[in-house]
Amino acid sequence: MAEDTKTEWASNSNDAVQISLVQPGNYASRSISSFAPTFTYPIFGEEEQIFGYKDLSIDIAFAAHDLYPNVCISFESKFKEIGDTKATDLLELLKDFLPPYAFESQESFESRFQDSDASSFKPPGQLFSNYSRDGRSYEIWCGELTDPAVKLLLERMQIFVSFFIEAGTPLTLDDQEWTLARWRVFFIYEKLHTPLTPNGSVYSIVGYSTSYRFLTYLPVKSNTAAVTEIPPKEPLPVSSLPCRGRISQFLILPPHQGQSHGSELYSTMVDVFLKDKTCIEITIEDPNESFDDLRDYCDFNRLKAKGTFEQLKINTDIDPKLTRRRNGVLVPTSKLIDKDMFRTLKSREKIAPRQWNRLVEMYLLSQIPKYVRESGTSRLTQKAKASNPDDRGFYYWRLLAKQRIYKQNKDVLAQLEVSERLEKLEETLNSQLDEYLRLLQRLDERRGSRKDDEEEANGEEAAPTASTRERKRKVIEDDDEDEDIGTEVPGTKKRKEDES
Repeated sequence: MAEDTKTEWASNSNDAVQISLVQPGNYASRSISSFAPTFTYPIFGEEEQIFGYKDLSIDIAFAAHDLYPNVCISFESKFKEIGDTKATDLLELLKDFLPPYAFESQESFESRFQDSDASSFKPPGQLFSNYSRDGRSYEIWCGELTDPAVKLLLERMQIFVSFFIEAGTPLTLDDQEWTLARWRVFFIYEKLHTPLTPNGSVYSIVGYSTSYRFLTYLPVKSNTAAVTEIPPKEPLPVSSLPCRGRISQFLILPPHQGQSHGSELYSTMVDVFLKDKTCIEITIEDPNESFDDLRDYCDFNRLKAKGTFEQLKINTDIDPKLTRRRNGVLVPTSKLIDKDMFRTLKSREKIAPRQWNRLVEMYLLSQIPKYVRESGTSRLTQKAKASNPDDRGFYYWRLLAKQRIYKQNKDVLAQLEVSERLEKLEETLNSQLDEYLRLLQRLDERRGSRKDDEEEANGEEAAPTASTRERKRKVIEDDDEDEDIGTEVPGTKKRKEDES
């Protein structure tokens, strides 16, 4: 086929698809918001091109309260099949992403919609929190996937994963009961004081997130032997087993982005995990860089408001002899910071090791005067012997961060020559410092403005996009890394710490 013919009949799938949230009207459904998808390649292929139509429009309407879907496809003309060349089968591609009733006629959808009990709708699950924003009211609900109403709602919105979460994977909803019980779904709804129409609903979807109970082994400390019958006489409910709460998919719909709903949703989820006695740690599944910022912002403000950080500080009165750079010399982490308190607070706040290290390092850096921390190493010529305690504090902060970076990446760094290893470590530390300074500046700015950047924070299950491929962490760090941040000065022979 000629190239000009292909171009003539080609449509960009991102432009062709239009999503709308609708409410029952007096005679027909009325749209309350419309928006386009960010991605369509999971459905229409990597090129995001549809062949065989002119003036193609794929309108996908969702009832704003219960997300009942309807697909309406229209076009001016369709390519006539020639041999093996034919127009893209749109319904065939869409059927794996929407329930069968989404393809009923628009007349059937309107009839069902007008006769539905939208006015009596209540979100599934349990109401966990509510808040106001710019004079409008919002509620956050949560339920398990074992709840048929929660499962049905998630089934209808699964296509949002493909539309807005880079490399996102829809959940398997036909799994066994005990597996579904490990999933919780959080919904944000706007709640109107009165419905837009008499037969309409006061509820309209804003966004949602899913979390997974990642079961983990928790040793039981006891002086007496315990005998456990295996298998147990009665099945153990999943909710009774120790776990890590893992946030998976996280999405605020485009019409509601930039209004702090992401912060409210994340904070509510953290509160739920903190109150859950079986949850020992809160983790995130493959977050992108923007969600890391959102997470840092929420965690930092929460811990600072609780006074958690005030129990940690850098010790600036350390024997300078410990910092001499010679083989076998070690600066014990316990000399720099109270490690017992460090571990106690991390466990109490249920924060994963990597995130906890970042938050503590950010806070300790924030306690150093701005003129010192922004001067780089120009004020550190005297290092531990500096007369200014702030200069010593910054020097020891850099040493603390270096120790953490080296320990978390020692397998990679150990393969380098000593000079290259020190250079790489210094490069990574400076990159980390720049990132912290950027985040601290944003924290100061956002205290006066509660606007979030959720339009960039969606896609937590995502592989790096064009904007996130150059990660801010120059060396990979693992969320499950041991929280012990002590190590030797890089480039020296390894020896045991003199203090634990």
